[in-house]
Amino acid sequence: MEFRGTTIVAVKRNGKTVFGADSQATMDTMVFKDGVKKLHKIYNDKVLVGFAGAVAQAFAVLRLLEENLNKYSGNLQRALVEMSSNWQNLNAMRNNVEVMMIVANKDDMYIFTGDGMVTKPNDDFASVGSGSPYALGAARALYENTKLNAHDIAEKALLIASDYCIYTNKHLFFEEVE
Repeated sequence: MEFRGTTIVAVKRNGKTVFGADSQATMDTMVFKDGVKKLHKIYNDKVLVGFAGAVAQAFAVLRLLEENLNKYSGNLQRALVEMSSNWQNLNAMRNNVEVMMIVANKDDMYIFTGDGMVTKPNDDFASVGSGSPYALGAARALYENTKLNAHDIAEKALLIASDYCIYTNKHLFFEEVE
C-alpha cells in the first residue's frame, strides 16, 4: 500500500503570500486520516513550507532546510541552493525521496523536489501534490481574471481541486507570511 495525495497551493498578491492545503492522508484507496497538517512555519515564522509526499521524508528535508536557513541567516535562496547542491552527498536522502515542497518568505517563492531540484515559479502562484494540476489551473484563472486576494484565490483553487482529485478533501488549512 502506498500513501497518496494532497494538494498545496501558494499565492502571492498585494504583499501577502498565502499557503493553503487540504488535510487528507490516503493509503491506497482508503482515506487514512483527515486533519493532517501539511503547512509549517519555520525560521522564526518567516518562512512557510507546504509539503506533499512521504511525511517522514518531508520532515527530514524540513529539518535540513531549517539548518541551512540558520546557517545563512535566513537567506532562503541561498539555503535552498546550498541544500540542492549538497543533495547527492546526503546519505539519508540518496534514495528515492518522494517529497515536493513549496517554500516561501515574504519576498520569494520556490518549489523543491525530492531529486534536489529548486525551481522559482514564473508566476506569483504555485501548487504541488496530486491535485496540483487542478489547483494550479484554478489559481491561474482566478489570479488573472479577478481581483480576489491571495487567501481567497488559494481557498477557491483548493475547493476546485477537491472536486476533481479524490486524494484532496475540503477540510482546508491556511498560513500566511507578510
